[in-house]
This record gives sequence, structure tokens and C-alpha cells, in this order.
Amino acid sequence: MQIIKYPISTEKAVRLMELDNKLTFIVERKATKNDIKKEIEKMFNVKVTKVNTLITSLGMKKAYIKLSKETPAIDIATRLGLM
Repeated sequence: MQIIKYPISTEKAVRLMELDNKLTFIVERKATKNDIKKEIEKMFNVKVTKVNTLITSLGMKKAYIKLSKETPAIDIATRLGLM
């Protein structure tokens, strides 16, 4: 099962990156917050401080991932090709 499906780069997501050091992803609906945290830490070699999730009106699961202060979210977004 692939936990992380794809990143989101809407205006709101970019604002969260800049202000709150958060990344936004669409994730597997069955994935837990702990699964998501471990996967992000493994994929990008970063420290995750918090994961918030929600189910969108389209039935997809969205995850807001707050990174530690040492890792700017913009750096990860650049590596993903979002910026």
C-alpha cells in the first residue's frame, strides 16, 4: 500500500508552507497519522512534529504535516518540484 499519494500545491498549501512550516499531501484513506509520520520521515529524512488529517468532500484523505524548525517546508517543496 502506497501511503503518500501526491503533494498539494494550492494557494492555501503554499501559505501554510511559508507561515507554519507545513506540507499538504493526499494520502491513502486507511493510513493512520503514525503511518503518515513514519513515511514522511523516511521519504525526506526530516523530523515531523505533528500530523493533522481530514477527509475531503470528494472522499480523499488530506494530511497536513508540520515539520520541525530545523527543516524548512519550502526546501522539501522545492525537492518535490512544487516551488
